[in-house]
Amino acid sequence: MKKNLQLPSIYDPARLVVLLILVFIVVNNIYFYPTNTISYDVFGYYMYLPLTFIVDGSSNEEFEFLKGIISTYNNSDTLYQIQPLANGDFVLKYTSGWAVCYAPFFFIAHIIASFTSFPVDGFSQPYQIAVFVGSLFYTLVGIYYLLKIANHYFSRNLSVLLVVLIVFGTNYLFHNTVYGQNAMSHNLLFTAYTLIIWLTIKWYENQKLKTIIYLGIVCGLVILTRPTEIVCLLIPLLWPLGRDERRQLFFKKYKKQLLIFSLLIIAIGSIQLVYWKLKAGQFLFFDYGNPAEGLDFLTPHTLDTLFSFRKGWYIYTPLMLVATIGFVTLYRKNKPLFVPLFTFFILNLYLVSSWSCWWYATSFSQRALIPAMVIMMVPLGCLLRHIWEKQLGIKVIFTLLLIAIVSLNIFQTMQYYRGVIPGDRMTKEYYFATFGALKPDPELKKTLLLIDRNHPEEVDFRDTSLYSKRILYKTNFEDEVGNNSQRSFSGKKSYEFSEADTHLSAFKRPYSEITDKDHLFIRVTAKVYKTKQEDSTPTLLTTSFDYKNAVYKWENASLQPLPVGEWSEVKKVYLTPETRTLSDRFTVQFWHRNNNSIYIDDLIIEVYEPK
Repeated sequence: MKKNLQLPSIYDPARLVVLLILVFIVVNNIYFYPTNTISYDVFGYYMYLPLTFIVDGSSNEEFEFLKGIISTYNNSDTLYQIQPLANGDFVLKYTSGWAVCYAPFFFIAHIIASFTSFPVDGFSQPYQIAVFVGSLFYTLVGIYYLLKIANHYFSRNLSVLLVVLIVFGTNYLFHNTVYGQNAMSHNLLFTAYTLIIWLTIKWYENQKLKTIIYLGIVCGLVILTRPTEIVCLLIPLLWPLGRDERRQLFFKKYKKQLLIFSLLIIAIGSIQLVYWKLKAGQFLFFDYGNPAEGLDFLTPHTLDTLFSFRKGWYIYTPLMLVATIGFVTLYRKNKPLFVPLFTFFILNLYLVSSWSCWWYATSFSQRALIPAMVIMMVPLGCLLRHIWEKQLGIKVIFTLLLIAIVSLNIFQTMQYYRGVIPGDRMTKEYYFATFGALKPDPELKKTLLLIDRNHPEEVDFRDTSLYSKRILYKTNFEDEVGNNSQRSFSGKKSYEFSEADTHLSAFKRPYSEITDKDHLFIRVTAKVYKTKQEDSTPTLLTTSFDYKNAVYKWENASLQPLPVGEWSEVKKVYLTPETRTLSDRFTVQFWHRNNNSIYIDDLIIEVYEPK
């Protein structure tokens, strides 16, 4: 590969283009300046700092502090960023890597707030601005080192083109301006990967101790930010050696430096381990809490991650499909460099697509793969340079293809911004029905999109014309489950809760045996006879799913409002969640939480399947 370590001078048109890109990013961030930078996921990343350096008290005091902050600054609708523990304490949901990176700017803001009239609470205006400026700083550093990496392998003009393509031809720009304002973890990780590759290049060139120290610090912070990013170690460990060098002998020669590198990573990673030990009593702790979300290594959603219309990387960031094809050229031109980059690409894609929520909530394209675009730039550059060496006709066709891809990305970004493309409910039918549109069509959204599980209260279930109804299960307890023959609504028997009874598991079945649709509305009704008015712990009709016996999306209907001394009806309408696996089981049960006698009869479970 061609090597060109010198960046263009400030007077060079190529350098001017890059400076304009940096200015454009800054201006866009100012234009889209958020009302609250420290909100939602960023709120979760950042919490470590005020809870460590401002709040000095018990877990109850920390919890009350966070509730007060939310009521003052509207950081989040709920405290989903924490995971309650059985002992009354809580653990922060996200790991602490981003908080470490926020820290220098947090302390600057802390000093400013201390000497001004702003509240010294970690969330007032100086802290907001500090997080915004600090995150923007990391973004600009990432662009700078992205260009340095490109210049290491390619000509100046091609290097600038690659930076332009990454910024404007992918979802990078949107997630660094309109969405998240650089403060989300994938933006930090993008910059971190530019540093990892650059420092790896420099260490294999000079083997300087300070270089591998910097590399160890960056790798440690990356893993501390997202533990699955441990795959970043593949880059320095598999990086190509000189023609006549053997990896085992090379590593043996510099074993002291590699030991320091390893100890730095362990030391930085131990920050999280110590936190978990102090808060949860164990060094390793799964802090997401929701059983519906997690890594499923045996069932990765790789094809969906790449090709689905819901959130396919190659659908909404087609430039990355071109970059993936570039691995073929990279293999032919530079096999030693192909090995670490392609190995990283495969394993990182496997980990990203193994997350149960593979669409990564509301976002444009695959935000979890934004850091990988640093690696993808190299095969993309190899392919472009290979094409540029071809005859004029091929160059023209490929250039037109690149223009079309970048234009499509910009247009789809505009569609997302204007609400035409939803963040997590896209379907193939809706994609083609709205292709080219710049205004959302409410009717198409209603009929062609996936159900809106984020705002179920806005789903109008009164319009059942879109669903077909059938009875899934029905019983009047005439079988062995029925235990009372003195009182019934129909037939001769009912089920009576006695003082010893606490649960009646009335129905349980895997989702795959109920339907093959992506969602259902399930209506559960039962006849109930109460002998006394219930106290503050009423009997509940509960509906839920479970993954490996761990319950999620638990919803209740209380029997407390029902009258006493007569048969009446309890009803619950339940929208199924995004099931983690098709074997997750839907359960209907009654939870008896008092000593009153209660009779249950005529349980009916109806399902409404989308047509």
